Amino acid sequence: MRLRTRIATHGLSTVTLPVVECRTRTLDHPDASRLIAALQQEYVGRYGGEDATPIDVTEFVAPRGTFIVGYLDGMAMACGGWRAHDPGPDFAAGDAEVKRMYVVPIARGRGLSRILLVELERRAVAAGRRRLVLETGTRQPEAIGLYTSSGYAEIPRFGLYQSDPRSRCFGKLLPVAAQSAR
Repeated sequence: MRLRTRIATHGLSTVTLPVVECRTRTLDHPDASRLIAALQQEYVGRYGGEDATPIDVTEFVAPRGTFIVGYLDGMAMACGGWRAHDPGPDFAAGDAEVKRMYVVPIARGRGLSRILLVELERRAVAAGRRRLVLETGTRQPEAIGLYTSSGYAEIPRFGLYQSDPRSRCFGKLLPVAAQSAR
């Protein structure tokens, strides 16, 4: 899917974001693997270690998940995905967790993360998900800014890093998909 998005900023102007081609990929696809490895190295720089959250490649396959790579001028520049969760202590029915959101440094500041997030939300709604949740950290202020400006609200910490004071978790209720309202 090729996306060119227009976002109104503060009611004063309209910004045209780049054309990004979002392609469904498996986590072990070469482009996805390369981007995830770069993300893990970024975590090492920011937190002193990689994200050790257990990830199973099959969790990011439809209908219980998806993973996309964003291509700009044919080059893999961004990635992200979501995986469904069954109800439990940290998750409600219909929840899905956003994971592995990343944009390569040379492509930052162009709106790619927002384009990917909107596409992930669209796919989650189409799959019948009701809420997206995610975990990020205080050493990623740009991620926190993206999520809060996209309608995500802080929720109680969950997952592997719930006792880490640097952890911040966010959630967003999704609109009900038109087909599920019938």
